[in-house]
Amino acid sequence: MLSLRIAARYLLSRKSHAAVNVISVISVAGVAVATAAIVVVLSVFNGFADLAASHLSLVDPDLMVTPAAGKTIAQADSLAASIEGIDGVTAAMPSLTERGLLVDDSRQVAVVFKGVTPRYSRIIDTGAIMAAGAFESDTTGYGEAPAQLAVGVSSRLGLRPGLSRPELYVPRRTGRINPANPAGAFRSQTLAVTGIVQIDQMEYDADHMLVPLADARAMLDYYDGEATAIEVAVADKADAGRVKHALQHTLGDGFVVADRVEQHAESYRMIAIEKWVTFVMLAFILVIAAFNIISTLSLMVIEKRDNMATLRFMGATRGMVRRVFMLQGAMITAAGGLAGCVLGLGLALAQQYGRFIRLGGDPSQMTIDVYPVRVEATDILAVMLIIAVVAAITSLVTRIFTRHI
Repeated sequence: MLSLRIAARYLLSRKSHAAVNVISVISVAGVAVATAAIVVVLSVFNGFADLAASHLSLVDPDLMVTPAAGKTIAQADSLAASIEGIDGVTAAMPSLTERGLLVDDSRQVAVVFKGVTPRYSRIIDTGAIMAAGAFESDTTGYGEAPAQLAVGVSSRLGLRPGLSRPELYVPRRTGRINPANPAGAFRSQTLAVTGIVQIDQMEYDADHMLVPLADARAMLDYYDGEATAIEVAVADKADAGRVKHALQHTLGDGFVVADRVEQHAESYRMIAIEKWVTFVMLAFILVIAAFNIISTLSLMVIEKRDNMATLRFMGATRGMVRRVFMLQGAMITAAGGLAGCVLGLGLALAQQYGRFIRLGGDPSQMTIDVYPVRVEATDILAVMLIIAVVAAITSLVTRIFTRHI
């Protein structure tokens, strides 16, 4: 195509005025820097999403079954036993999650406690989450119910494994309440602290704790077999998606089966929203950088006025001459965009595998000491799409200001 060849020649040839050369380089560099920033920032968001997922997976089961309506599952024990018969399932355990008040002497803190059974160690790696002490959900050998406290609860109340005997209070679910005796509106259970749990996630480390399922049911006046959820472990070589589909088909519409991502849908949705809002903001910066291309083309039109006149005398139409500058604008945008993609991709991959940019602070007190980064193909495609849109906008604007040529 003749217009494309002429546009490429205009773009690569040395200009008669040095200022035009400088502005052209600045235009390409502006688009390249903006594009590289988009690639890097999106990759960093991917890294932080992976970091959150890796920590959440320490305490989240592969699949969780909850009732579609209501709060509890009746006959959860027998249902969990039948779930274990599904191909790909290695373990299933009913659990009971509720809120309460943990008191030790004059100190107290609101907690979220989960009732679990000894099978919990088959659902998640309990050894990986224990910062001190040991996981224990069997009441045998204890005068009180064994409990494992999140590190935040332990720190706020000064509780230590093997030494502390706090009281857990929950409101009574059944029976009448005597206004003259407010304390009678609560049930209490003495706990024996056997371990400290730490997974480096604030929402867990601040107020969570584990207690035996039987004690949780007794405190909350739940019948034997009732639970708020059934937690399921999937075999390592099994397809979790296939197992989820089979489990949902077996249980029917009365239950909801959620994988690890769906168990924290709101958290992941917020990360995705922040990521793409940032993408839109950086895309606007890219559009602003493209205005430098418009100014470059304006100077190019002035400089190449004699050449355009020659082309017109040789039979070129006005539309052909306009296409030359339209294509030149698109080529400048594409060149800057491709250079930025390569630069951003190089930086992101270097950080992903080289881990050379580190976070400030004491590494011993931090979960990670380097910026987490993961390059994703869909992000690169999104960046290429926005470059194509900006190139189209540049061409359109160029067509408007060259309409009198």
